[in-house]
Formats: sequence, C-alpha cells, structure tokens
Amino acid sequence: MNEFFASDTFREFLGGLSEGILSLGIRILMAVLFFFVGSKLIKLLRKFVKRSMQHAHADTGVIQFVDSFLKASFHVVLVFLIAESFGVDAASIVALVGSAGVAIGLAVQGGLSNLVGGVLLLALKPFQVGDYVVDSDGHEGTVDKIQIFYTTLVTPDNKTVMLPNGHLSNNCLVNVTSSQSRRLDVPVMIAYGADLKKAKEVLLEILDTDEKVMKDKDRMVVVDELADSGVKLIVRCWFLTEDYWPGKWRITERCKLVLDENGIEIPFPQVDVHMR
Repeated sequence: MNEFFASDTFREFLGGLSEGILSLGIRILMAVLFFFVGSKLIKLLRKFVKRSMQHAHADTGVIQFVDSFLKASFHVVLVFLIAESFGVDAASIVALVGSAGVAIGLAVQGGLSNLVGGVLLLALKPFQVGDYVVDSDGHEGTVDKIQIFYTTLVTPDNKTVMLPNGHLSNNCLVNVTSSQSRRLDVPVMIAYGADLKKAKEVLLEILDTDEKVMKDKDRMVVVDELADSGVKLIVRCWFLTEDYWPGKWRITERCKLVLDENGIEIPFPQVDVHMR
C-alpha cells in the first residue's frame, strides 16, 4: 500500500486532481463574477429603458410590466450563458425541454396565463396604477404595481395583496375610481309619526350648504321604502372621486345631528308583545 502512495501513478493522479480542482474553482469564480457583472449591466439597461419610457410619457403600468419582463428575460439569458461556460450545450437543454413539453406545459400553464393576462390588462386598460379596484372574490385596494405575472394592490389599512394577472383578466372587476365623480346614497330612517316634509327639507339643506357636494349634479332626498320600523329616505348627491369618503362620513354625521336638532325621531326595530 505504501508503495502505491509513493508511486508515480498516484503522484500523477494527485497532480491531475489538483489541476482539475483549481480549474473548476477558477471557472466557478469566473461564473460568479460574470453573473455579478451581468446583473449590473441588466440593471443599467432596465434603468435606461424605464427612463426612456418615462420621457415618452408611457403609462406607469406599462413601464412596470416591461421592466419586470426585461428583468426575467435577461436573467434567463444570463444563466444560459453561464451554463455554456461550464460546457453545457444550450441546444441539448432546448432539446431536453422540448422532449418534456407536455409536463412543462402543464407546470407553467398558470404562469403563461398570468403573462397573457398581464398583456391583456395593459392593452385593454381596465385599470391603471393608482385606481381603486374590487375583484370578483372581494379583494380590493389601490393598484400599486402591474408586473409580468402579478398585480399588487394596497388595501386602505396598508396591506399588500398580490393577484394573478390571469385571474384579473378573466373575471369580473369593478374600477371604483375610473370616473371623476361618484354618487353618494345615504339611507336615513325616520319614524312614521315624524314630519316627513320637514325631514326632507332639513336633509336637503345639508346638501345645499356642503362645499364639496357637486352643485351641477342632482341633489335630492326621496322616500325609498315604507319599512317595518319607519320611513326609509335616501339622501343623494355627487362628489369628486377624491372627496367621496370624507364626504360620505361628513354627510352621514350631519344627517344624524340635523334630525336630532329638529326633533325628528330616528326609529329602531321594535316588537310589541300583547299579553292576554
């Protein structure tokens, strides 16, 4: 055994092994360096494209989508180039992927659906970055990003919701802020014994005196229903979209205060029990 370790064959084996390890280490180091430099170049290219699109006044959603698409595409190309530097034939990889096409197709079906969905969202523009939307599953929030596979919403309580583009492009969607103005309907109940005409007058006065209520659109107070516990009125007006929520809270509060000031009763559900 000692003679084997002292033989020229073993020395040649150690020499070849050390050279192979050194060569592999150098190639790994070069691959890491190549990936680092390539990532920096990709980042610079993405910045250049983003600034060019911003100067061309492109839509924010389009800019975000193109940026995420370029990031994914260039990094895939970079990985293929690094693989080739290790002796992996790109043609062999493509052939292998092609032979497993069915399985891969099933695996990436959702991703392709989201990619196509993102393109449709940018082409049809059912919403833009900054719009407030509600999807068919009840998810809602302000559109923050439209990326290659997902659209990001920010909820009013500052939660982040990521929705697949395929889902958004194939289901019902409500764009709350697409118009410049929104109609407000505030339901108000008054007792059957209350003065209906006076109630309508004082409620309509709230709309006439509120500075943010749009005066060029309909303002009205109407009887909507003769309900079980009282008469249901609808206080209707219009606000600019950015004034809607403060206006809703303000008008609702004013309705309660004004009715109290004028002695108009707001009923609540009651049950009369007769004992024999």
